[in-house]
Formats: sequence, C-alpha cells, structure tokens
Amino acid sequence: WPGGNFVSGYDWKDGVGPRDQRPPRKNPAWKGIEHNDVGIDEFMVFCRRLDAEPYIALNTGLGSSESARQEVEYCNGSVDTPMGKWRAQNGHPKPYNVTWWAVGNEMYGNWQLGNVPLEQYVKRHNDFVETLRTVDPQANYVGVGEVGRWSEQMLTHCADYMNHISEHFYNEDNKDLRYHINQIPNNVKRIADAHRRYRQRIDALKGKDIKVALDEWNYWYGPNLYGELGVRYYMRDALGIAAGLHEYFRNSDIYIMANYAQTVNVIGCIKTTKTDAAFETTALPLMLYRNHYGAIPIEISGNSDPLDVVAAWTEERKAITVGLINPTENDLALTVDWKDVILKGSADLWCIKNQDPMAYNEPGKEPQVSIETRELKNISDTLIIPALSINLYRLPVK
Repeated sequence: WPGGNFVSGYDWKDGVGPRDQRPPRKNPAWKGIEHNDVGIDEFMVFCRRLDAEPYIALNTGLGSSESARQEVEYCNGSVDTPMGKWRAQNGHPKPYNVTWWAVGNEMYGNWQLGNVPLEQYVKRHNDFVETLRTVDPQANYVGVGEVGRWSEQMLTHCADYMNHISEHFYNEDNKDLRYHINQIPNNVKRIADAHRRYRQRIDALKGKDIKVALDEWNYWYGPNLYGELGVRYYMRDALGIAAGLHEYFRNSDIYIMANYAQTVNVIGCIKTTKTDAAFETTALPLMLYRNHYGAIPIEISGNSDPLDVVAAWTEERKAITVGLINPTENDLALTVDWKDVILKGSADLWCIKNQDPMAYNEPGKEPQVSIETRELKNISDTLIIPALSINLYRLPVK
C-alpha cells in the first residue's frame, strides 16, 4: 500500500482524517481520480481483518525523507509523539507496529515520478533510511532493486541502509505453450542466480544476508476487460504461476518474500463486476500452495522433465507434500523412489486442470478451472499426472 508507481506522487497525509474532508487528487501515475477514501488507517483495518502483515511503500520519488519519517511515526509512534497523537485523534491510539517498509518503488525507471540518476538515488536512499531509523531502527527497510547495474550499485553503496532489496518482473503473452509457462520460473531463477553472484563479488555484502523481496511478479498482457489493466488469465497462466512458486521454493535461501501483483481486477487474481466476483485461474495455485504446501524443503534428485516436481515436509514433519506440474498436453507417468520414507494411511490430492490452455473463469459464470480434491487410499511408486495440471499431494508418513 498505497501501490507501485502511484506512490511516487502520493502524499500519505491526503488519506488521513475525516473521509468526507479528504482532498480528491488526479491519480499521479495512472488514469482517473484518487478519492483518498482508503488511507493508511483504512488499510490497517483491512490488514487486521485479513490477518495479514502490512507492507507500506514510502514515496522516495517526489516525497521527502521528513514526510516518510512522519509516516513511520504515524504508524508506529506512541501517543506522546506528534504523529502518534494525530493517529490517536483519528481513532487509533494503539501503534500499528508496521515492520515492513518499501523504500521507494522502481526508482530506476524513467516512468517513475522523481526518477534521478543512480549515483544520486543511492544517496537519497541512504538519507531516507537514516532518517527513518531515528523513529524505528528495528523495522525492515526494503531498497529498490533491478538486476544489473542498479542492484549492484544499490548493494555496493546502500548495504548498511537496507535489510532487503526488492526486484520486480512481469511477463507477456507467448504463443508457444511451454515458453509461456516457463517465463515465470525462468525469471525467478534469473534473479536468484544474479543475487548469488552479487554476494560473492560485492565486498559490502560480506557478513550480511540481504535477501530479495520479489514484491511484484505476474503475467501482464491482453485486453483490459475489468477496468484499467483488468486483464484476463487462463489455464496456461495458472501453470506458470505454479511453476514460479516451485522456483521460489528451490531458492528460499535468497527470497524473503514473493508477492503476486495484484489482488483485485488490476492484473488481479480476483475479478469483479458490479454484481459478481470470481477467482482467476492464477488465484487457484496461490491458494492451494499457501494452504497445503509444506514448510521445510526436501531435496529431489533425478530427471523428471518435462514434469516440474518439488517436495517439502510439513512443519511438524508428519507428512510430505509433493507438488507436480504437467505443462504438456499429454498425461505423463512419474516413477518415484521414496527412499527411507514409509508412507502410511490414505493421502490427499488437490488438482487444478483443464485440457484447454485457454480455459478461464469469469464472474457470474460457472468456473471452467477449479481445485479438485480427492482422497487416495494407496500411493504407488508410479504417479499418473494429467495433461495441463497442477497437483499437490499430502502424504502422511510413519
């Protein structure tokens, strides 16, 4: 919150106070008007209702370090501070204790308001964080990254002024099915590999563990059917998102967070009309893995290509979860050697599939793509994986 490019022209104080007295503004980055009905206090209420950790982007474009300092104080300061007192006057006496702050957004881009040369921006970043730490030295401050010279120089000159560094990527349409799906995991791996190299080469990173916050990633293509940037997603996109999750799991030593962008309508995994809402195909693997995939990675050996396989123990180590993606248009068999693992009882299988790679879900209509659940009485050493499918097994072990 309050958004990506939008934040570089946003004054957070416009969204504070009585809602009917807040000034409407021209959206500084996109089309239309920002009415400021959802400000920082409303966002916090939203996060608490979702039991979600807030992640706030600070304006390092046209904003100032003092304004950002006041914003952090508004969120985290006691009622004895000027901004904490203002928050209390607005009905929220208890500090929000926000721990995650994005220090700017995509400031490497000439499309970004307040964009300056890299040599100037590293100084701006350090000034912001130095100022912010006078209010909250314990928070996580995430610097702006972009693989290449930008990330290298940010890590070289700002390593003492960031806890983590962000990266973004979006992928477009490609008519080749396998290529379209693989775009997402290939980018996840590309960025992880680059940051491993930075850790070896950049002296300022010695003794530090600056992980990557990949806080924007998705497909972005097609007509705007649900308002500005309200593009439709298909079964092939769901396969790519799941494959991206698999690659994150393989690189969890590098990634601290991975935030699919975005939620509703705007390249969103939920689409709405005035009367209905529906989960996009891309929402399904996000929900499935979030709810059922394990927490402790398991190393896998052997060649499973073209199947994409990952595995993890559940947190209590009472079951193994196995994710399997078949990106081809044919059913495939996979032979598994369970080694010393002894499976017990029945297993659970969740499956997302549709033989049409262009199948999609639409508000107000029966979904073409959904999560199917099955209980399996026996698991053999050979698994049959349906064409164009995402499969998650939960296997209890002795």
